[in-house]
Amino acid sequence: MPRNLEYVPYGYVPPKPTTKGTLIFYDLFEQIQEELQRAVTIKEERSFEKLVLYPLHEETARRMFKGTVSPYHKREKQLEEWIGEHAARSVVIESFESKRKKYTPIDTALHHLAEKYKGPYFLLLTPEVANSFASYSSFEEWIVKLRLILLSKPSYLHPRLEKFSHRWDVAGEKREDQ
Repeated sequence: MPRNLEYVPYGYVPPKPTTKGTLIFYDLFEQIQEELQRAVTIKEERSFEKLVLYPLHEETARRMFKGTVSPYHKREKQLEEWIGEHAARSVVIESFESKRKKYTPIDTALHHLAEKYKGPYFLLLTPEVANSFASYSSFEEWIVKLRLILLSKPSYLHPRLEKFSHRWDVAGEKREDQ
């Protein structure tokens, strides 16, 4: 088997990668235009390598929010059309829930995403989804493995979100410790 040799000058230091990790947008994607544009802006501003859109299945949404939501395939089609219209580079729709076709706990979804995409992981959430995520017992296990970015400032904070306030921030706001 031939080896590929690379010759570099003495003292050469390879350039550091300019992009970092994966931004995962975990949401229902009911009203998508404004939120998706903000997600792409956050991806570019913070130099993420990839933006993964993770639409929730109807059963998952029903258990998390106790409301009605349009069918998964319609929301997925809207996302595909949006990506096609905006020619969004390095934006991927994760279809894990369409294959399962049932309730998928957030733990299972995060395990799948961590196996498939390159870290570090940043989870982009609306305040409602963030409070719902914080209410699960596995939140403390996951918050040390990833960081949260909230789309807007929440009016109500779950106690676990308050406890781990150093592991999340609001998009577009500067933190005091940065």
